[in-house]
Amino acid sequence: MRIAVAQGIAPGEEALGAVVEGAARGGARLVVAPELSWTGYVLGREAARVAEPADGPAAQCAAALARRYGVAVVYGWPERDGTAVYNSTALVGPDGETLATYRKTHLYGEEERAAFAPGGDLLVQARLDDLTIGLLVCYDIEFPEPARAHALAGTDVLAVPTALTRPYENVPRVLVPARAYENGLHVAYANHCGPHGGLDFAGLSCLAGPDGEVRARAGASPALLFGDADRHSVAAARADTPYLTDRRPDLYADLARSPRT
Repeated sequence: MRIAVAQGIAPGEEALGAVVEGAARGGARLVVAPELSWTGYVLGREAARVAEPADGPAAQCAAALARRYGVAVVYGWPERDGTAVYNSTALVGPDGETLATYRKTHLYGEEERAAFAPGGDLLVQARLDDLTIGLLVCYDIEFPEPARAHALAGTDVLAVPTALTRPYENVPRVLVPARAYENGLHVAYANHCGPHGGLDFAGLSCLAGPDGEVRARAGASPALLFGDADRHSVAAARADTPYLTDRRPDLYADLARSPRT
């Protein structure tokens, strides 16, 4: 599967449309946009005001673009469900049908925790062609447990919309390839870039392969990256580096406990 990773797109329908069109021209079957790509990441108290239901304007726009260009789309938006607002991302298939919706489970910092409720479902997957696509958002990938849960559940590609700021460049440089390598899966990591709303986004979006090698990497400017993912490389990586089969779950019971202080 040809995957496009979009870095640094502006919010709204026009920018998302240009990204999906560019992905289609490049032969992609799937395009991954950054965290909260529909509205932009810097929302603060505005998150509740601009939040939409799962079938709102953002979903309708993404569905129409997916159908028009025949490309699956991962996009993010603030989702309203009753009185709660979530930092959500969805996978829309090339036919415009929503295949999966994920609510960010690990919220970063006081501003996110003030604006959003944490999601309660860690493992969200969908089939696209012959691959299983999993969804995480930004800070989620910085913990080993979510990516490992996906690997054990058969995820081939982790799509990770993100809004990582400086000076945390070691996340895309070190942690993202490590997550791909230790779990034998592809990671499509799509970030914002440059200064916005008082934050300086780090860029460095990438597609990391199951062998830990980075197939495509952006710099500090807006970009549309392309790379390939397939099940054969996932199987080969897991056979070559058998972390999943050599695990000792009988020794790990204490891992869910709070750390000692």
